[in-house]
Amino acid sequence: MFTFQSIEVYHTSLTNGQTTCVDAVRYYLQQIANGQNLNAWLEVYEEEALKRAAELDSDRSSNPNTIGKLHGVVIGLKDVICYKGHKVSAASKILENFTSLYNATATQRLLDEGAIIIGRQNCDEFAMGSSNENSAFGPVKNPIDDTRVPGGSSGGSAVAVKADMCMVSLGSDTGGSVRQPADFCGIIGMKPSYGTISRYGLIAYASSFDQIGIFAKNIDDVGIVLSVLAGKDEYDSTACQKPLKNSSDFNSDKKIRIAYFRNAMEHPGLDVEIANKITGFIETLKKDGHTVEAIEFDLLDYVVPTYYVLTTAEASSNLSRYDGVKYGFSNNSHGQDLNNLYTQSRSKGFGKEVKKRILLGTFVLSAGYYDAYFAKAQQVRRLLVNQTKEIFSKYDAVILPTVPYPAYKIGEKKDPIEIFLSDIYTVYANLVGIPAISLPLFTTQSGLPFGLQVLTSQNNDLHLHLVSKKMIDLQSLMK
Repeated sequence: MFTFQSIEVYHTSLTNGQTTCVDAVRYYLQQIANGQNLNAWLEVYEEEALKRAAELDSDRSSNPNTIGKLHGVVIGLKDVICYKGHKVSAASKILENFTSLYNATATQRLLDEGAIIIGRQNCDEFAMGSSNENSAFGPVKNPIDDTRVPGGSSGGSAVAVKADMCMVSLGSDTGGSVRQPADFCGIIGMKPSYGTISRYGLIAYASSFDQIGIFAKNIDDVGIVLSVLAGKDEYDSTACQKPLKNSSDFNSDKKIRIAYFRNAMEHPGLDVEIANKITGFIETLKKDGHTVEAIEFDLLDYVVPTYYVLTTAEASSNLSRYDGVKYGFSNNSHGQDLNNLYTQSRSKGFGKEVKKRILLGTFVLSAGYYDAYFAKAQQVRRLLVNQTKEIFSKYDAVILPTVPYPAYKIGEKKDPIEIFLSDIYTVYANLVGIPAISLPLFTTQSGLPFGLQVLTSQNNDLHLHLVSKKMIDLQSLMK
């Protein structure tokens, strides 16, 4: 029977003839079929994946020394990442039958290195949500307990990795949409620095926040995928022009200087068990010789309102293109004028959460409120950037909880403010553009996983990777 431990072990098995790419794809197709109740996939490319796997097996037998970094690696794509000739709907009725005309840069780089894309994964509509209950095609369920949410918005991508339906998934992270579902599902979820991975071909929610992220069970697999996807792109002017720093630039034996936000750990909304276990791990880090210090972060209470003012404003602008005229769903009733066409198409095509955020964004951009909300939020964002630079001039990393509480029951949280506040620890990284990762280090007494969030300075993505490896290794020794 096929088993997967890591990309490195998988490639060794392929080279030694112990397994094949076809074996891998067949295994994952069976896993997807077994887990249909989780609603993680909107479409599975069964025939296409098997055909590509057979081609890769043939290529490897002919040229065993020329396989790509992701040769035969079975990957799922969140339904906001374009794949030429395949549907991409952002889990919305307004784009339900839209077929992509081109590959996202990330998709193309996966294919160029020999990856097998097995399907597109369910998510919150237009990546707007923290629970994956907002998809037009039904909620995704947590494989640990299918009565609970998997987190959002990249819930389907996290569930697919956790439930062994693929080796790796790509999601998108605008304010925690990779890290939060990784936390709820007990896997690794990384959001790189803004610009590390090209956004070309990623359906936009909030363009100055969005970043493609990576789900995996193995930290080294995250590093391999990141090395493939990172780099400048002529199609994206915001993509970082400098290559990732080489891992040899960092001393892996060096003890780390770590900060944590005192008020984050003492926040009244933080689950007591999560706080206690992270506090215990802080003591473990200290005993291992690392410096861990509490610092004051007086802007913590401003990050969620700042995030939602700015992201909804950008969403209002970005989603104006879905008007029922150019492409996508159109409620083209006979004889209606253009204004009614727009109104009816958008009213029926968008879901409740998306409409709510568009309206909020339009409000904060309106003439009477622009200075009071949008301009002020931009000023707070600048203060956050400045304070972040100061923090990382003194420390190598910051640690935080990922989410204030573990995965909750589907339908349990109905207050939108409470749901927004679940992002209190994740939106900070998107506001300032730094890399962040959720590591599955802990479990509650009731058996639900939760993660530790680790952050480093902007464009120090490989440093984050190395720090994360240290923390995973240290926690493994303590078990």
